[in-house]
Amino acid sequence: MVFRLAFIALFIIAGYTRVLFQLYDLQLVEGNQFLVRAGSEYLALRFLRANRGAIYFTDKDGNLLPAVLNKEFPLVYAVPSAIDDAEETANLLAPILERPVAELIAAFSNKEDKYEPLVRKAEPELADEISALRIKGIYVEGEPGRFYPLDSHAAHALGFVSPKSDDIGDIGQYGLESFYEELLRGYHGEIIDGEIVRPTAGKDLVLTIDPNIEIEAEKILGNLVHDWKASGGSIIVMDPNTGKILAMASAPNFDPNNYSKFPVGNFLNPVTQEIYEPGSVFKVITMAIGIDTGKITPDTTYYDSGSVTLNGWTIKNYDLDKHGPYGRVTMTNVIEHSINTGAVFAEREIGRDLFTEYLHNFGFSAKTGIDLPSELPGDLGRLNPKERDVVFATASYGQGVAVTPIGLINAMAAIANGGVLVKPYLNAAIEPEIVQRIVSVGTAQKTSQMMVSAVDNAGVAKIKGYAIAGKTGTAFVPDFQYGGYTEKVINTYVGFGPACTEVAAGKPVCDPKFITLIKLDEPEGAPVAALTVVPAFRDLAQFILNYYDVPPDRL
Repeated sequence: MVFRLAFIALFIIAGYTRVLFQLYDLQLVEGNQFLVRAGSEYLALRFLRANRGAIYFTDKDGNLLPAVLNKEFPLVYAVPSAIDDAEETANLLAPILERPVAELIAAFSNKEDKYEPLVRKAEPELADEISALRIKGIYVEGEPGRFYPLDSHAAHALGFVSPKSDDIGDIGQYGLESFYEELLRGYHGEIIDGEIVRPTAGKDLVLTIDPNIEIEAEKILGNLVHDWKASGGSIIVMDPNTGKILAMASAPNFDPNNYSKFPVGNFLNPVTQEIYEPGSVFKVITMAIGIDTGKITPDTTYYDSGSVTLNGWTIKNYDLDKHGPYGRVTMTNVIEHSINTGAVFAEREIGRDLFTEYLHNFGFSAKTGIDLPSELPGDLGRLNPKERDVVFATASYGQGVAVTPIGLINAMAAIANGGVLVKPYLNAAIEPEIVQRIVSVGTAQKTSQMMVSAVDNAGVAKIKGYAIAGKTGTAFVPDFQYGGYTEKVINTYVGFGPACTEVAAGKPVCDPKFITLIKLDEPEGAPVAALTVVPAFRDLAQFILNYYDVPPDRL
């Protein structure tokens, strides 16, 4: 019994002795290192950092899918004031960090510096390698950072974050991260008279983007750009009745998790920050103006000779060499066959002033007001009283005027929804807003039916059981160096469905579930839009109709 008690006493004494040695080592041997690290964190004010709000996509059933989250990442940093030999430390780390030795020596030699970040969001293997070296003054710790679980999906809409200059948290760059910076960032804590004011977390942001439609749109766009060796492209899917953006994709793309590996030019959103001449898709707008002003009807006829000359310039139909003149045709035939001279006829019937006034009303000279940063307005600058008639004539079929893709789809949505201009948006908390009525319900229905006829006539975008409206556009790219146009083209297709059905109870019934714009930049061989973006539209439209389980409207 005595032996047992002695053994227990010795065991307890040994345990306490070990604890005392560990405390000695911790406080006296390694204590200085912990103080250095604590001091550097204090100076960096990391504990005052507010958690940034998350961003979510929303599917058709209201389920949320994380698009942007916060996650712990390895942070490699130095405390130069604690580094004994700056040159030796620099030589050890230079090959691992792939940075010049001289640059690291300069950073490590500043003894006044108590915090020098070396690698943010470090790869685990790199962080482990540096930790294993146990270099005095070099540390690896966890740091909260932005994480985009879907990688490059919707990158142009989302944007990314970069470290702030004061090294307290991040700041939004491009996209929604920038536009909703104040909402997402929260408020960092402060130290006031020795008292800590705790940080306030940022608020979450729920988007109208449907992840299923977004992923499908990006897959179709990727294949389209690859197959036609195009320089880029964009797809927008919108609810034309409300302005909700359901998908927004552009190429070339980037990964916001690794944005530093991509050219800065990739960060600009072509949907809102680039303008282009849309081509024949603009004929739909011209026809809507003509119908709404009473200058033409879908059945108005004129004689097509294949070309028209104004101010010494001759405008030809794109297919004149292949098809020849169309002869006596209606305005619906003009949309069906995309006849340039027919659009010119309609514009001449409308008149320059009225034509220009309606284009402004459709929003082509203004920003749509979408909740994305640095949106550009369209350019109608050439449509002024000093210009010649031929300038207005070419504008009737989309050359000589410039639009953003978001401005074009928003204007076309007014045809789809019964005549009103809505404000497009991505924040699901925003209430739908009608900007103004542009054309009458009857005009919208008649113009929609002309587009449906074009789809039925061509057959490429036709989907069995549904009234699908659509219009192509193939526009030559301007030569900004020498003037005129190059041989390169931009293909565009705008379509929606189900389109306005027959008149019921004296009023057209317009309830489209989606409107889509597909734009392809400089496809190889300069093909017409019917060969490139139209099949892509049909595939995406079929997916959306199936996804929403939209019943056929053509029984």
